[in-house]
Amino acid sequence: MMGHHLHGHGHATGGGTPDWLPPAILLLAASGAYLLLVRRARHRNPVLGWSRWRTGFFLGGILLLGVALLPPVAPFAHEDFRGHMVQHLLIGMYAPLALVLAAPVTLLLRTLPPSRGRRLTAVLHSPPARVIAHPAVGLALSTGGLAVLYFTPLYNAITADPAAHWLLHAHFLLSGCLFAYAIAGPDPAPARPGVRARLVYLGVAIAAHAVISQLMYGGFWADIHAPIDQVRGGAEIMYYGGDLAELLLAAALVATWRPEPRRAAGRGAGPGVVPARNVSGGS
Repeated sequence: MMGHHLHGHGHATGGGTPDWLPPAILLLAASGAYLLLVRRARHRNPVLGWSRWRTGFFLGGILLLGVALLPPVAPFAHEDFRGHMVQHLLIGMYAPLALVLAAPVTLLLRTLPPSRGRRLTAVLHSPPARVIAHPAVGLALSTGGLAVLYFTPLYNAITADPAAHWLLHAHFLLSGCLFAYAIAGPDPAPARPGVRARLVYLGVAIAAHAVISQLMYGGFWADIHAPIDQVRGGAEIMYYGGDLAELLLAAALVATWRPEPRRAAGRGAGPGVVPARNVSGGS
């Protein structure tokens, strides 16, 4: 049932620190850490270097997070459900795609000492990592979580608690990165399914977003304490903004896909040649 108000937060913490300051510091620190790794990668291997496109994607993702978490969007999101939905799309769909296309794991592998790089590679190939990196897990956490959020009292409870609201932001970001990585990430993904399977998962995500937004617009089962016009406006933002984000993800899948040689390469390759993976983590 739709109510007639949206819980808001204050604009400063108990100690008087503005709400926007901690996320701003974290975003600046993340940008500095990535740029430092880029510098190390180029210093270690000047010939291979590091793609400026990758760096641009990362900084673009940080910029999108800044837009979502800083004024004027952040205060608007606390006061209006439409602002919340803009924030959700930026944190959970657009920024994750940009951050994933920055290939941070590949960058880290290029800058770590060999022993630590081998340990990280072993973790990436471990059974738990293979399960977590499967598109079904990212789909359940990112898209499936929306139904739980908006069709149960969870959303109203979270918006009434600032700490829980930040946990929701973290969930949006991490689950969005996980799904984008599983579908189209350029970083190594040993257990990633083939392109056809990933397109199926992406299609399910598109359909689920459409159904959730349409149910929300019609007021069916939505449990959001906000004016009806805000809920409908948020549903429209989710419908059209989600479609665009998923089209961009599909384009990234096509751009990062590499055909696997399979049988033909197996017949033509010599005994020392190993067929390449369908997606590589190059620069």
